[in-house]
Amino acid sequence: MSGHDSKYFSTTKKGEIPELKDELNSQYKDKRKDAVKKVIAAMTVGKDVSSLFTDVVNCMQTENLELKKLVYLYLINYAKSQPDLAILAVNTFVKDSQDPNPLIRALAVRTMGCIRVDKITEYLCDPLQKCLKDDDPYVRKTASICVAKLYDINAELVEDRGFLDTLKDLISDNNPMVVANAVAALAEIQENSTRPIFEITSNTLAKLLTALNECTEWGQVFILDALSKYKAADAREAENIVERVTPRLQHANCAVVLSAVKMILLQMELITSTDVVRNLCKKMAPPLVTLLSAEPEIQYVALRNINLIVLLEFKEYATEVDVDFVRKAVRAIGRCAIKLERAAERCISVLLELIKIKVNYVVQEAIIVIKDIFRRYPNTYESIIATLCESLDTLDEPEAKASMIWIIGEYAERIDNADELLESFLETFPEEPASVQLQLLTATVKLFLKKPTEGPQQMIQVVLNNATVETDNPDLRDRAYIYWRLLSTDPEAAKDVVLAEKPVISDDSNQIDSTLLDELLANIATLSSVYHKPPEAFVTRVKTAIQRPDDEEYPDGSETGYSESSSHAADSIGLAPSSSGTSPYAATKQPAQVPVVAAPSPQVPDLLGDLIGLDNSLVPVDQPATPTGPPLPVVLPASSGQGLQIGAELTRRDGQIFYSMLFENNTQVTLDGFMIQFNKNTFGLAAAGPLQVVSQLHPGTSARTLLPMVLSQNISPGPPSSLLQVAIKNNQQPVWYFNDKIAFLVLLSEEGRMERADFLEKWKSLPDSNEVIKDLPGVVVNSVDATLDRLAASNMFFIAKRRHANQEVLYLSAKMSWGIPLLIELTAVVGIPGVKCAIKIPNLELAPLFFEAMEAVLKG
Repeated sequence: MSGHDSKYFSTTKKGEIPELKDELNSQYKDKRKDAVKKVIAAMTVGKDVSSLFTDVVNCMQTENLELKKLVYLYLINYAKSQPDLAILAVNTFVKDSQDPNPLIRALAVRTMGCIRVDKITEYLCDPLQKCLKDDDPYVRKTASICVAKLYDINAELVEDRGFLDTLKDLISDNNPMVVANAVAALAEIQENSTRPIFEITSNTLAKLLTALNECTEWGQVFILDALSKYKAADAREAENIVERVTPRLQHANCAVVLSAVKMILLQMELITSTDVVRNLCKKMAPPLVTLLSAEPEIQYVALRNINLIVLLEFKEYATEVDVDFVRKAVRAIGRCAIKLERAAERCISVLLELIKIKVNYVVQEAIIVIKDIFRRYPNTYESIIATLCESLDTLDEPEAKASMIWIIGEYAERIDNADELLESFLETFPEEPASVQLQLLTATVKLFLKKPTEGPQQMIQVVLNNATVETDNPDLRDRAYIYWRLLSTDPEAAKDVVLAEKPVISDDSNQIDSTLLDELLANIATLSSVYHKPPEAFVTRVKTAIQRPDDEEYPDGSETGYSESSSHAADSIGLAPSSSGTSPYAATKQPAQVPVVAAPSPQVPDLLGDLIGLDNSLVPVDQPATPTGPPLPVVLPASSGQGLQIGAELTRRDGQIFYSMLFENNTQVTLDGFMIQFNKNTFGLAAAGPLQVVSQLHPGTSARTLLPMVLSQNISPGPPSSLLQVAIKNNQQPVWYFNDKIAFLVLLSEEGRMERADFLEKWKSLPDSNEVIKDLPGVVVNSVDATLDRLAASNMFFIAKRRHANQEVLYLSAKMSWGIPLLIELTAVVGIPGVKCAIKIPNLELAPLFFEAMEAVLKG
């Protein structure tokens, strides 16, 4: 309906339905058309006009395309609730599918595909078969999409009637839009099928690349997305494909641009020429940056995608006129260096070039960044210190001064005139900001410990005097007194403290697990790349339960020996969409889940600072909890908690992680105002809401609670660890700190069951280097079925088993809550101690935690 049709949304008379009924049966065509418009208007605003079904269907017999469209729209909406009446429309549908007007033929087939009523679907096949081979390309392209809709309703019917083969033939169609729609339909069907349906061959590839230049923008998106799944035979073919796709980067439609970027990135993996890769990076950057001038929604999508791709255009940005923009660009270069070791040397050379420009704020920002690079790569890039020292006179910003002073102190033994350089800063010591004073104090002490000559001795006296007598800053004074005491009593101990080796820093801002990053790059131009989550984390798909045949045993170890057990049939699977909030305590039934991040090095935990000082602040509570339930492991004994005893254990229920807790008050006072905080940890476990304990815990009583948890709220860098550090406080006692253990099994998703074909494909796709094997000598498998039941209860699902000599070999699948798959192989002789456990996993650092959990389950 057009903009002039708003009048149909209102009526001035009583008895609207009878009035419409009369108009629908009018002898005048225009009156019938107006009546249908009123019906559609009423339907649009939510009124029930289903009682007019027969009257509206009678209006189908018309040559007027607009009226026919409106009737079809009505039918799509009400056919499900009126299936018996909908059958009345079948004859008209079939007749319309043979109409001389191609628009009506296409409309009839499209509508029949949208009406998900079995009786209508039965009559769809013949018209669809004709329309797929129609002379008019508009009809063929519409029919192509209809095949995908029919497949969703009845996959078996589509295969039996040969529609899939016809659809594949349409990829060779001479009309590019028909090709694009055929590709879109096949891609959608492939999404819903577990077996290969749509595989691009070198022959198909040429046809798709040809159609790419001629079809509409959305057709180009479909083709590009399909091409992104094609694996080129070699580097040369990949280069040819990319060359044909590169012009799409200049397209006005941002979806085409992003799909082209995805396609190019995936093909770049095969391209060996560094010149070609560098050239492609240069070509991809400008269109992405151009998207940033579009409306805010597109800006956001572009930024989220840019975030996945490291662009070394920062050097260009660092020479812009906007000071704030330049600072951010220089910082970004530093982040690249810290995150990507292979890019570090190039980043350093770019920073040195920027320093040579001698623009004051660029130089200062570069020095701040280089200090962090020194921390990230010790003993690697110190040769550039001399160049940095040349810029000493230009420093006037506190952070830049502090960074330069840190560099001089840290590398004093390599700088001949380190004492002179520090002395130039000491002249203005009293006027400097606290951050600079603290760095000057520490750097001077380092210099004294490394070069205890006359110059540094005099300097240390001046600095310590200034930092204790002449200041009212408690932080500076306390640090100075500590240094003074150390230097005067035990200089060797001072060296151990002040010159101790520092942990390597890492940039954990927006860090993404490499496995997830690969998946996100493969999903550029989809919501996945905006959410930075794999599709299964927010897309709901329901799979039908599959009954498996009885176990079969094979004497050899071949792959044909895989079998599936009916006793472990797949459950229906549904992925609930995850939700997240800005609050660390946003209460969510299915919390947002992000992968474990393995940073390059361990971090010394600052528990007090992390627990009390972060914005994940402690939250008060006043809701009751039940005191019943099994005993929990004691994490804070009464002897340590001044009479308060706490038992706690992580547990998983219905896809949600909880911290099950038991509070026992053995003191003489009533305790209230309980709050909890979790320190940074490997898996980012944090409270999803406030701690719910009884308002007042009286002496001699106990209270239980289940605290919902979320993942990825406060991830700590370093190798994966099961350590969970917790702080609890109440209004009557000090903060209690205790350590607990993250049970690996609570991180395993209920969605970890894989189809056998998927398991085999995944096992083959992961390289041998991703397989880890461990012997579990103390474990005995007395019963295969009982063992499989125990593993299933821990979300490790049976795939197949085979017999090799006298050994049982079991294959199982599991999945981390954030989507990382675990492929498991267990080998054991029933009744004999000793089990060999092998696991293939994208993130090898998780293997030790997995083996520990597996041993516990098998022994259980």
